[in-house]
Amino acid sequence: MARHFLTLLDLSPEELNYVIERAIIIKKGLKAGEIYEPLKNKVLGMIFEKSSTRTRVSFEAGMTQFGGSAIFLSPRDTQLGRGEPVEDSARVLSEMVDAVMIRTFDHAVVERFAEYSSVPVINALTDDYHPCQLLADVQTYVEKRGSIQGKTVTWVGDGNNMCNSYINAARQFDFQLNIACPEGFEPLPELLAANEERIQIFRKPEDAVANSHLVVTDVWASMGQEDEQKAREKAFEGYQVTTEMMDLADNDALFMHCLPAHRGEEVSAELMDDPRAVIWQEAGNRLHAQKALLEFLILGKIENNS
Repeated sequence: MARHFLTLLDLSPEELNYVIERAIIIKKGLKAGEIYEPLKNKVLGMIFEKSSTRTRVSFEAGMTQFGGSAIFLSPRDTQLGRGEPVEDSARVLSEMVDAVMIRTFDHAVVERFAEYSSVPVINALTDDYHPCQLLADVQTYVEKRGSIQGKTVTWVGDGNNMCNSYINAARQFDFQLNIACPEGFEPLPELLAANEERIQIFRKPEDAVANSHLVVTDVWASMGQEDEQKAREKAFEGYQVTTEMMDLADNDALFMHCLPAHRGEEVSAELMDDPRAVIWQEAGNRLHAQKALLEFLILGKIENNS
């Protein structure tokens, strides 16, 4: 049975921590110039219905570095874009590639694809979840500060796919999560209900950020919501994460943003260059975390994990 990665809940907490450890080891090896090609002759199919920089480059570069290859598939290039049922595409691609990565709008599309796929399927972002980004975020925190277990993380902004994934991360990596969002912009209600013991909703970002160990934000209008930009700017007034807001957090606090960022909107321009901001390392870790994920899904655990 193929293992899929559609949300963080598809792996156990132990497996997630293993993937983070592997990501750090793989990264060190790459930086030291080691050639490591465990996926030689393996092929990753990459289906993109949403545009991408970090996701495409990190998966494609990762497969290349692992000795394999990746095929970029947009709706313009495939029968999926011309109405072929998802189930049929999943069955066909499973016969030809070793794993499939999908970046799309409706989360149900990824779930349906995985149901009919005999090879691992990775959610590379849907409107509801962005689990690969969370692997990179946690890896970055572990590299900088050690274990995230028991820490307090604050999400400032829209209750979007990233926020939903942070709720799952709080459960799987065992940390407390403060969510600062305006009324009407909360994350998925079923996630809040299932994790109420480790989540708190705030309407004042300053209260949420106080004494936090990690502060995270994202754009106010996600892909597909551009027409709501003006209304959202109004709704999120006072939700910009600034250096002054970060000063309320723990002395060792870090700031993260999954990018692309709108400087002067959800984050102040100066915070992007603040030493507490680890956004470039966070972006770079998409490569290493996803390589560790691909290795795990395709090959299983590597026994000599050092």
